[in-house]
Amino acid sequence: MLVTVATVRGHAPRDAGAKLVVGQNETWGSIGGGNVEAVAVDRAREMIVASKPEPELIDFALNDKVTNQHGVQCCGGTVSVLLEPLAVVRSVAVFGVGHVGLELARILARQDLDLHLVDTRSDMLTEERLDVLADAVAQVHTHHTPLLPEEVLEELPHGTHILIMTHDHAEDAALCDAALRTSHLGSIGLIGSAAKWVRFRKRLATEGGHDEATIDRIKTPIGLADITGKDPATIAVSVAADLLRTFETEVD
Repeated sequence: MLVTVATVRGHAPRDAGAKLVVGQNETWGSIGGGNVEAVAVDRAREMIVASKPEPELIDFALNDKVTNQHGVQCCGGTVSVLLEPLAVVRSVAVFGVGHVGLELARILARQDLDLHLVDTRSDMLTEERLDVLADAVAQVHTHHTPLLPEEVLEELPHGTHILIMTHDHAEDAALCDAALRTSHLGSIGLIGSAAKWVRFRKRLATEGGHDEATIDRIKTPIGLADITGKDPATIAVSVAADLLRTFETEVD
């Protein structure tokens, strides 16, 4: 988030135009310290967590008669501080870059997002195979995880949308369990049949210990219900369209 001193009347720690960049764990620059900066940092991080795209203006009165959250600032003036996202870059992780996964990557690569492609099989992530993504608009990141692909979940950016479509149902099940235990993720989607989900749902409850509400975070089947084709390109179009609709819902 970019925090800017928008207006100043009277005395204040910094002049209009002073800037501060706020990340999830660090800050860069300063708008004068004290209560103004501390409140702005707190609110900026709340907006990051909420993925709030709209800017926000906060007014501060700098006198000793105002009850402040982080101490007294009695410079005598008033300050307006503008908080705005530097960029809302969405992140998507596709676990399993087989026939459907690669077709999906080709579509999502045309979007302005961080695209993470994860597979336990090195031959799915070769430069030659992924050459179809050479003109990608997205920032494409590959993760070869021969043993524990679920470990990638912790490394993904906050709010990353997860699509699980590996070649191995056991791997899918482990990823579903791990995704439900990873609190900073966005939506979780699983490819597969109704019969597959019945087995997974029972396993997540009995072996994983997840309650019904938590398990319901996983959407399956993924894609648009009225697109019923089964070839990889058709499935990929359906899944991508459903995901883009999720993005629009987030903005709303």
